[in-house]
Amino acid sequence: MFLPVVIAFATVGSAKVQFSAIRTSWDGQCGDAQHTAMSTVRSQHLEGVWWSTPIDLQPRYSGASLLTHYGSPCITLKNNLIIPVKQNLDSGFRVEAYELKHHSQIWSADTDYIMPPHSWTPSFGPCLVKYKTGQMVAWPMAGGRIAIRSADSPSSSTTIVAFYGNSAYNADPSLYNDVVRISTPLTASPNGNIYFGFQTSGANPAGVRSGIAMVTPSGTGKWMAADTASGDGSVNKVRMNCDPALSNRLDSVYITLSSGGFGYGYLAKLNSSTLAPQAKVLLKDPKSGLNARTEDLGTGCPMIGPDGDVFVGVLENSSSNHSRGWMLHFNGDLSQTKIPGAFGWDDTPSVVPASCVPNYTGSSPYLICSKYNNYASTGGDGVNKVALLDPFVSATEAVSGIPTMKEVAVVAGPTPDPEFLSTFPNAVREWCVNTSAVDVPGKSVILNCEDGVVYRWNLVNFTLSESVRLTDGIGEAYTSTVIGPGGDILAISNARLYIVRGAPYH
Repeated sequence: MFLPVVIAFATVGSAKVQFSAIRTSWDGQCGDAQHTAMSTVRSQHLEGVWWSTPIDLQPRYSGASLLTHYGSPCITLKNNLIIPVKQNLDSGFRVEAYELKHHSQIWSADTDYIMPPHSWTPSFGPCLVKYKTGQMVAWPMAGGRIAIRSADSPSSSTTIVAFYGNSAYNADPSLYNDVVRISTPLTASPNGNIYFGFQTSGANPAGVRSGIAMVTPSGTGKWMAADTASGDGSVNKVRMNCDPALSNRLDSVYITLSSGGFGYGYLAKLNSSTLAPQAKVLLKDPKSGLNARTEDLGTGCPMIGPDGDVFVGVLENSSSNHSRGWMLHFNGDLSQTKIPGAFGWDDTPSVVPASCVPNYTGSSPYLICSKYNNYASTGGDGVNKVALLDPFVSATEAVSGIPTMKEVAVVAGPTPDPEFLSTFPNAVREWCVNTSAVDVPGKSVILNCEDGVVYRWNLVNFTLSESVRLTDGIGEAYTSTVIGPGGDILAISNARLYIVRGAPYH
């Protein structure tokens, strides 16, 4: 039994802030319903690969790149691994469960899930959900349905729910399979509600239109159309891959809504029980003042800070920021725009309690860890970094020339990038993380890099203090890192999941 711990408390104004829900499982994308990516468990040392398993049996390469977004692994309270697996080039998904200690398969389940229209392969993302009967796992199915079964039991019945009603689906399954498709990973609230975005491509008897849906533990569903939530008829979809995020009090859900393609969009706040709209904000490029772009190629989703502030990545209006985008920052009711971060493309920042950084002398209760690339192909110098940022203090940033979140520390990728070295002698391979796991007890961050190596960024001395090679490296869409309740480190490289430990199981 893995005992939960409370990480730390701090004060923001007169409010007391708790940095983590009490949990040790990794429930899905970014670890928890707020997407903080914090682990209460000290991770194992990065010494070697315990075992690995494929998560894509037919990867789709584009030259030397693998432009596929993979769903995050989940790890249960019993230290069992749940992974999504793609079996064919564009179809044939299944969910597999393994015992981490012996890396033996517990169960597997195929799904008839059909991806929405896409260019880069989108994320197929299951999640763990807590019911009275125990810890369950939910995953997407065709027709906007979700499947739910026991996460740890080798034999379990599976419940399948359509958020608009099983009777409507059963009346014309082929129609709903064709026109209703889940377009984001799933997020579960600790109260058992499951949230996700979906797209529709035509009329249907249930009258559902692209938006956000919810399924309750009783099997009932609700949905809210994107155009209704945004109040803008041109903003008619949830941003692809944008995993909904829950407020700390679990009474609100945040989602990014988009006009599609590389168009504009809103960050919306909805009631988590009814999905009624509560607030929205038009997402702006902080440098130009024009609409930011909410493209469908990334995997960034809202992150809720310990104080209730909301962070969400966007692309700039043009390429004036070297296509790095911005990390926009708002208060919880979206009425106040705060200091932006200088990078937001395909990134969900992680929360780092200030207590994890002994050399930090500021007053902010938490910092954020963000990818911080400077792409040589779009005007940068190729010195790709990860940054630790103070979200409440600004400083003029060198590339953008505007006030952004102050850099507390940065670390460049350690491996030269041969593609750009002739023009940019300091160019390095980029960090390929869309969310990085924060080892709070170990005061470090676990990072994945396109050089095929997983690293530990030590926040005490800001060095890359440990590393393990996974592959020879490849250009790939950004992936997540995970820390399990047994301290296992999980990282994805070239269509395989690697489990890294410093010691064998006993």
